[in-house]
Amino acid sequence: MSVRLDDTTASAVGTAISAERFRQGSSAVGRVLTLVIIADEATQADAVRSAAEAAREHPCRILTAIPRPGKGPARLDAEITVGGADGLGELAELRLRGPLSHHVASVVLPLLVPDAPVVVWWPGTAPEDVAADPVGRLAQRRITDASEAARPVRALGLRRASYVAGDTDLAWTRITPWRALIASALDQPFARITGASVSAQRSNPSGLLLAAWLQRGLGVAVEVHNSRGPGITGVTVRTEGGDISITRPDGRIARMVRPGFPDREAALKRRTVEGLIAEELRRLDPDDVYGETLRALPDLAAWQAHADHSAPAAASAPGTATSTRKAAPGKPARKAPAAAAPRKAAVATSTSRRGGRS
Repeated sequence: MSVRLDDTTASAVGTAISAERFRQGSSAVGRVLTLVIIADEATQADAVRSAAEAAREHPCRILTAIPRPGKGPARLDAEITVGGADGLGELAELRLRGPLSHHVASVVLPLLVPDAPVVVWWPGTAPEDVAADPVGRLAQRRITDASEAARPVRALGLRRASYVAGDTDLAWTRITPWRALIASALDQPFARITGASVSAQRSNPSGLLLAAWLQRGLGVAVEVHNSRGPGITGVTVRTEGGDISITRPDGRIARMVRPGFPDREAALKRRTVEGLIAEELRRLDPDDVYGETLRALPDLAAWQAHADHSAPAAASAPGTATSTRKAAPGKPARKAPAAAAPRKAAVATSTSRRGGRS
């Protein structure tokens, strides 16, 4: 059942949620966390739908804040759903109008489930520093999505520059199956690795993160090549005994080729946002591997110029090659490794922490 409250207060919203729970004979004890969604009118419907599906696995209170700044008076409109037919626990959609749109944290704070973790998700545009954001400071986990930004590579650079333990990005979560498949390919004996490459759609932040993770784990230069997509289309690990390759041109089935082994196929379907959010809610501790991978990324200014079809940067960070320079007539463009050479580590051990729709 839905309850609509126009021109209301946060206290009245909390009272209405409690009244609906009492009417249905349920309690807040079963809510394992509070998921706060900061969205606009264009993204809120899909975000709520995805959160509702994730709530089937992780019962939670979902607070969707939709700031609507303008010159009118401060006003809060809310729509509350408790125990909906789609399996929702508790959902409150909050539209903050006028000056109130700049005080989302003050409205959300009284509505958090007591003594339960808080997760904040920005499905569209996110603040440059999510940990310093007033709502972000309330949360143990902060979820962004660089893939949904107008300039994905720049957004990924902002995530790297402002990273704090507890931050994560769905561009990283999308590559979990890729990392698992690569680790399984390297479980068997192989010759000395001499290099690697990742093929991905232009401006795909997941491709850059996968390349940085590979370079950090293998200790070799990793090139990034543009492909027609969808998402990440292939990974090649070059060894002295031949190439180990995983290709997925159709976004569904991956084909693994290894020297001395028969070719095999594996399901590698592009993931839905519902699955990504559900994965992120399974563990609420900091994702250390994601933080280390962000630090392994290069200076992304040159990548951003390339992705935005603007003038290429004059120079990149010391020790980092760049793929943004336009090739001379008749010569192919040079590709860039994902980062300066990091310390060597085992790829298989890096998949123990999650990290995969790419």
